[in-house]
Amino acid sequence: MVPTWFPGSPEGFRHSSPHTQNRFLARPGRRIGLCVATFTLILLWLGAGLPSDITQYHVAKYPSTSLSRSPATSQSRFPRKIWQIWKHDPSSFAQQELERARTWTEKNPEWRWEVLTDANELGYVEHHFGPHGFNRPDIVEFFRTVQIKIIKADLLRYLVMYVEGGMYTDIDVEALKPITEFIPKAFDEAGIDMIIGIETDEPKFKNHTILGPVSRSFCQWTFACKPQLPFLLRMVEMAVDRLQSLAKRQGVPISDVSVDFDQVIACSGPGVFTDAILQYMNEKRTQGPPITWDNFHHMYDAIQVSRVLVLPVQAFAAAQTHSRSGKTHKVPAALVKHHYGVSNWTSRHSRYKHPVYGEVERCLFDEVCVNLWDRNVEAYMHLDKKKIN
Repeated sequence: MVPTWFPGSPEGFRHSSPHTQNRFLARPGRRIGLCVATFTLILLWLGAGLPSDITQYHVAKYPSTSLSRSPATSQSRFPRKIWQIWKHDPSSFAQQELERARTWTEKNPEWRWEVLTDANELGYVEHHFGPHGFNRPDIVEFFRTVQIKIIKADLLRYLVMYVEGGMYTDIDVEALKPITEFIPKAFDEAGIDMIIGIETDEPKFKNHTILGPVSRSFCQWTFACKPQLPFLLRMVEMAVDRLQSLAKRQGVPISDVSVDFDQVIACSGPGVFTDAILQYMNEKRTQGPPITWDNFHHMYDAIQVSRVLVLPVQAFAAAQTHSRSGKTHKVPAALVKHHYGVSNWTSRHSRYKHPVYGEVERCLFDEVCVNLWDRNVEAYMHLDKKKIN
């Protein structure tokens, strides 16, 4: 039987019997009658207008083909599917979530749209990475054991995109343009395995104690890829290694590991995402200097490195007030608009906050502000403790 995954269904898997399919094919007269009836219903439906409720018409119900699919390098096109991850299924989406999801389905009507939820995420991982899938019990066990929601959300997007490919985007991201416009005309989709964009491009802070790890990164709230890219699985392995090392340092099992904001970024977020992609870009490079962040600094046009298409910062991360991302999304380069903070994960994982001068992140990479914060913190450290008290 062919397993069918229902993203919005708490039952998880259902099956369609091949014997049922064969009986249908064996009755051509009935098949013709059903086709005529179906065609009539379609005409009536079109006459009534398109449905406005995307939760009924854009939750795909079809067999997963992950185990029979060809490797990414043999595929000329990106799979036409859009993936999102959220707490609950689309029938329980808030109006704002529905409106943002609708921007993806309306601008990409030929693409399937699917949502994985808290209720079915483990079933998905067990099915695709269990003994009848890619057979990675280590990944299944880690995903089952780790309890931190943002870590699971990060890992899940990498796992889904490894299995299925297509377009991944966070639930709080609005599509501004169709996905077909994400690849500039100068590039050939057949020669591209992944589409990413710049998130942060502030390398002058690379040696800063706090800002350094987040000063250079690719965006992972929106990206596209073809299925079964080896470095996506390696990305998951790197994240698992980093989190296991952190748990060991804390002297706790992985189920009890705790992470602050910076550790989330480094272990499962843009940090590991960026590191794994840069590593891949250099793997088969035999000539010239290694690929580093310098290749993407102050980048205004898309470039392709290996089989990865890198888009400039305004594509996925416009109007951030840093990284030369501009002040508005109303520019030709902007493809999506990120409405930050819907999941509110940052409130559960603290940043370093100085008792007097607060968080340096509030400077938003403004050099004058950061330098002032550094000087004030340095001076504070040398104050007489008696005077402080």
